[in-house]
Amino acid sequence: MSRVGKSPIYFDKAIQVTITPKNEVVVKGAKATQTVALRPEIKAKVEDGKIILECVTEGAGNFWGLNRALLQNAVTGVTKGWSKELELVGVGYRASVAGKKLEINVGFSHPVSMIIPEGLEVKVDKQTKISIAGADRQKVGQFSSVVRAVKPPEPYRGKGIKYSDEVIRRKEGKAAGK
Repeated sequence: MSRVGKSPIYFDKAIQVTITPKNEVVVKGAKATQTVALRPEIKAKVEDGKIILECVTEGAGNFWGLNRALLQNAVTGVTKGWSKELELVGVGYRASVAGKKLEINVGFSHPVSMIIPEGLEVKVDKQTKISIAGADRQKVGQFSSVVRAVKPPEPYRGKGIKYSDEVIRRKEGKAAGK
């Protein structure tokens, strides 16, 4: 039995939820539409503004909880959306958005340019703050980690690209030992 899988997923009347014959749940909202493919061991039904998942076979409780979490993320994504904030720390570090490309200058001899994936919205504030938003939690997290991997923060000066809520543990360096 999965404690997570047993609990129902509540949604507003503004959201339309349908279940396809291929065992997929389509969540359609004001911001976007998402499709979550369920495992064959899991069946879904929609009742009175809530989605209830049932485990068909014994021993598939971990998939039950996983599919419930994925559906909850889809419902939250089409209503509120998901977002991540990144900060560029360093002298001369800046970012800009030009069309469907994100350009980052972080001390290399050339600017790093990245194509923004479909379904994501990227904004740059004050040239040092990047906000990535979208309906799909996985896409938002993946793209923000790819951006951070361009220049991860280093522990001596703290320079690099970091999440806005991330705390960088600083090291003292060689001169501190004397």
